[in-house]
Amino acid sequence: AQALADADEVLRGRTHRTLTYDTAAGLVKLFVEVQHRPPELVIVGAGHIAVPLARLGKLCDFTVTVLDDRPQYANRQRFPDADAILATPLRETMHDWAAEGRLDNDTYVVLVTRGHQYDIDCLLEILDEPLAYIGMIGSQRRVRTVFDLLTVEQGIPPAKFDRVYAPIGIAIGARTPAEIAVCIMAEIINVLRGGPARSISDNRRETEQQRRLKRET
Repeated sequence: AQALADADEVLRGRTHRTLTYDTAAGLVKLFVEVQHRPPELVIVGAGHIAVPLARLGKLCDFTVTVLDDRPQYANRQRFPDADAILATPLRETMHDWAAEGRLDNDTYVVLVTRGHQYDIDCLLEILDEPLAYIGMIGSQRRVRTVFDLLTVEQGIPPAKFDRVYAPIGIAIGARTPAEIAVCIMAEIINVLRGGPARSISDNRRETEQQRRLKRET
């Protein structure tokens, strides 16, 4: 019974582990191997950055889903390699996915929407989900605006935004949509593999943490 309970805990933690038990017959070791599904890249917003990002996601063996509420953007012509394309309302779709348990720690969500209100709507639905990654495109000003609005209007503690990679990507001086897609995908792989690269958002995160510490002392 204890072994089953421990194995269930390992499965919830989604990491491999060797369990050891001292029994009447001696030490017994039980190796629990967690089988993950392929990582899924969910691209919210089907604009000019989403197109090369979807291609890169497939090249890196991700299951790729593209979501946008505009069918003229979210279609097979623009995303021929995507596994799924949805032209549905963003917040409602994210809400449904959260309710279904789809937003798990094998899922990497990239917000490349056309406006900060769409970012806010999506973040309200996914901030508390056990996602592997949440990234949001935008300038420092746009990111600050989104987080400030969520704190003031929704009462969300600023510390919750530490898990959001925003501004998104690895600092490589990217300018074109394809280059920006590369810096986003590089950050996702860095998170997936536990790499050492610094993200653009690290400076923002460290600055905010220092400000909170000063306010508390």
